[in-house]
Amino acid sequence: MVIEGIEVIDHDDSLWVLNKPSGLLSAPGRGPEKQDSVMSRVLRHDPAALQVHRLDQATSGLLLMARTPKVQRQLQAAFAARDTLKIYLALVHSPHKVKDVWQLIDVPIALHWPDRPRHHVGTGGKPSQTWWQVLAHDPDTQRSLVALRPITGRSHQIRVHLSWLGLPILGDTLYAPMAIAELVPRLCLHAWQLGLKHPISSAPVLWQSPILPILLSGFCQQTVAQRLHNLDIPPPKGDLYA
Repeated sequence: MVIEGIEVIDHDDSLWVLNKPSGLLSAPGRGPEKQDSVMSRVLRHDPAALQVHRLDQATSGLLLMARTPKVQRQLQAAFAARDTLKIYLALVHSPHKVKDVWQLIDVPIALHWPDRPRHHVGTGGKPSQTWWQVLAHDPDTQRSLVALRPITGRSHQIRVHLSWLGLPILGDTLYAPMAIAELVPRLCLHAWQLGLKHPISSAPVLWQSPILPILLSGFCQQTVAQRLHNLDIPPPKGDLYA
């Protein structure tokens, strides 16, 4: 099922699970030029749809919407309490091979006031944690495919954390050097998996969106698929995934 160019991963009487395209806003912004969004398109199909969370405009992947106010409150509470599992995939510039085990980035993120909407790692910022693991590395192109599990949900968190590590995301016009940002036509960051307890049944559900070809280019797809299949999610897993 597709709604005005947006792939529907799953839906029922309580929620929509959508695959947001890169370049499309999650919700309308200010001004007539920022009215086209996932929310505005879905509302034309389902006037009861309600926003639960957002992805950056340049980020693609799983986006959740509620179909009743009660479900919206439940889902937003789950996100606020970090009772969700979110796994992202990113294609980064990586001059050197990095060990392929889960590692934790734990540094604060603050808004860079003189250069908004950019954020940066700095004192006075909000605590921010992201787990990350290299899935594949291509020394010829100096690229790595990385899986990430953000624990907190700060603005631009994954992009800021990877840039701080010296692993900027390809296509990132805010945080990557221009030469890295211009290598590809879009930000190579994708919300791949989303797991939580269903707001009606309380059963654990895990949704997965298709992996974009741009992320896999240059890597052995069989190897990547095996690594993703065997991916051991880092703590805290919560009672849902314990």
